Amino acid sequence: MISFSSSRRGLVGTTGALTFQLLVVALAAGPIALPGCPETCGDIAVPYPFGIGQGCFHEGFNLTCQKQHRTKLLLGDGTEVLGISLPDGTVRIDSNVFQSDSADFNGTWSGPPATGPFKVSSRYNWFVAYGCNIVAELIPYGTVVGNVSTCASMCMDSVEDARSPMCSGIGRCRAPITWDLTSYGIQVRHLAVQKYTVGTSLKHTAAFIVDRAWFTIFQDNIEIDPVPMCQHCGIRTIPAVLEWSLHSNSRCRSSNSFTTYEVDGNHGRIRCNCSQGYRGNPYIADGCQDIDECQQPDVYPCQHGTCTNIPGTYKCSAKKSTSSLPGLITGIAVTAGFGLLFSLLGVAKITNKLKQRRAKKLRQKFFKKNHGLLLQQLISSSKDIAERTRIFSLEELDQTTNKFDHNRILGGGGHGTVYKGILSDQHVVAIKKAKIVVQREIDQFINEVVILSQTNHRNVVKLFGCCLETEVPLLVYEFISNGTLSFHLHGQSENPLSWKDRLRIALETARAIAYLHSAASISVYHRDIKCANMLLTDTLTVKVSDFGASRSIAIDETGILTAVQGTYGYLDPEYYYTSRLTEKSDVYSFGVILAELLTRLTPVFSSHSSEVTSLASHFVSLIRDNRLSDILDSQIVDERGADEAEAVARLTEACLSLKGEERPTMRQVEITLEDVLNSKVNVSSQITRVNQNAMNDQSYKGSKGGEGTRLYSLEKEFIQSSEIPR
Repeated sequence: MISFSSSRRGLVGTTGALTFQLLVVALAAGPIALPGCPETCGDIAVPYPFGIGQGCFHEGFNLTCQKQHRTKLLLGDGTEVLGISLPDGTVRIDSNVFQSDSADFNGTWSGPPATGPFKVSSRYNWFVAYGCNIVAELIPYGTVVGNVSTCASMCMDSVEDARSPMCSGIGRCRAPITWDLTSYGIQVRHLAVQKYTVGTSLKHTAAFIVDRAWFTIFQDNIEIDPVPMCQHCGIRTIPAVLEWSLHSNSRCRSSNSFTTYEVDGNHGRIRCNCSQGYRGNPYIADGCQDIDECQQPDVYPCQHGTCTNIPGTYKCSAKKSTSSLPGLITGIAVTAGFGLLFSLLGVAKITNKLKQRRAKKLRQKFFKKNHGLLLQQLISSSKDIAERTRIFSLEELDQTTNKFDHNRILGGGGHGTVYKGILSDQHVVAIKKAKIVVQREIDQFINEVVILSQTNHRNVVKLFGCCLETEVPLLVYEFISNGTLSFHLHGQSENPLSWKDRLRIALETARAIAYLHSAASISVYHRDIKCANMLLTDTLTVKVSDFGASRSIAIDETGILTAVQGTYGYLDPEYYYTSRLTEKSDVYSFGVILAELLTRLTPVFSSHSSEVTSLASHFVSLIRDNRLSDILDSQIVDERGADEAEAVARLTEACLSLKGEERPTMRQVEITLEDVLNSKVNVSSQITRVNQNAMNDQSYKGSKGGEGTRLYSLEKEFIQSSEIPR
């Protein structure tokens, strides 16, 4: 059972209740609900658009105040509300905790109604799991295709490891939530890795969605009881955060309010806010009340004068003099005024210098924290890398993006924003800037810099450089203007890709991955090969991108043990169950891309029975039954590409083999696709050639010898200096 530690349970419960009271919406003395409607339920304020009773709420925001055993505020579906915040647009609710005495279990986390205005907040919540030697997944429901939130937890020696105060994957783990939805699937599986599997009596597991701020404070007061002594010791309340938004046709009703449209992650939200100098509820008439600044002198000082409140602000009037010597006073006032003016100018100048000095020290601090000195050494050790990669200053990138102006935003997701910039040499670039300061994301940025600085291939996105003077490094890429392969494949583009273009795109992608595996100065496993990471230029040339999850390995290594990371639908099953990452993991993911190119179906899709189906398994099943025509895109047949598609389908089947040793290498895939593109269509001879090329490919891979040994040692030192368990 998951519970508070007994010695601190009372303190935590009191502090938790106080925390939720502080999070309840803070409003002025004016009305917060519609006339005649309840403004509170117990200790929780109920501001409009929320409301209790008919005619008291905006559509979708109805609440119920239950007063049976204890007063509870409920959403329409019965979910308990713990607090409401109008400024943040959030509702805190009582979240479900999934527990089991088995290491393997499934569950469904259901929050608000799917048709309502509420979504689970990806920026305010974490997905958390407790247990020994487990992998926990939070899977999006419905037709959404996105990243799976995954984390792994291990216990090295004993049950005591599960009570480690550091949430680092020992006894418990956490992961960010990548999609704002209303329901999720939860899967917890035993992590069958022999190296880490030890004898332990801690078999109880738990998983839940939780408010980040709450969990940060109370995570050390939560423990797993191997043998529960009572049935009523569990946590009664695990808070989670929902975000809400009004419809686009709604408007702010208070006369002193304004509307803002906030774009965050995969959707936008409409907010109402009181104007400056006003506070209250902007969603109702006269809800925003004027703040009397004169009643808060510690916040709005008015020294040596008289404070007068005026709507939206206040003014300070100097006290009148009663002296009988007006001439003397005038002279003194003029002299004092000039003295004060010069003093203020001097103070302003000194203050400005101090600010500049503090900003410079802070930039230097971030530069060292982000391992800038080691990266400088890596770049200077090779003339070739130095010519391709720069370390930009923050001042340069401010000028490039007009201080990261909102109009320069190209796009982004839950983890960051991409801005368009123009360098001093007139190169157009894309600058990636993270939103949330998480050590894992900083390490992924640094990992991407190291890999791309040593990569030079026409089908790999070019990294111009980075800026390490901010808390999270900024990455500067070449600007790719034509979107992703996913955008062009799955019905969003007005001009569908022709079969010849798809073949060429597949070949260019295979060349890039083969280069990363066996021709670069170090071997690189991408670990997140998917259509969304394949960018296209105006001439439909492929650029492989997003190396944040990639891993580089020594030439003589064939694989590494690592925490499972990847995208649902593309993830190699063998890697998922063994945690051993090899070059064949990228081959499997590329096989899914080939299946998408042949069928124009997404990696996970809904079948006729409304069940979610994996494209990889469905495709292999049809190929083995000689039923390619049942799933092949009709456009390929219309363009007379059926014979070529047959050859590519057999290659796809080989790439999607469940055993990594039975899959071809990316070099063999590249050669086969070259034959298909050159119209050398003979399915059996091509598959035979794939097998024959195995020895040649191994010889090619071993021919690199000691090239770049110094570069590799520096690169490995750089990554290890910043790496945390993934």
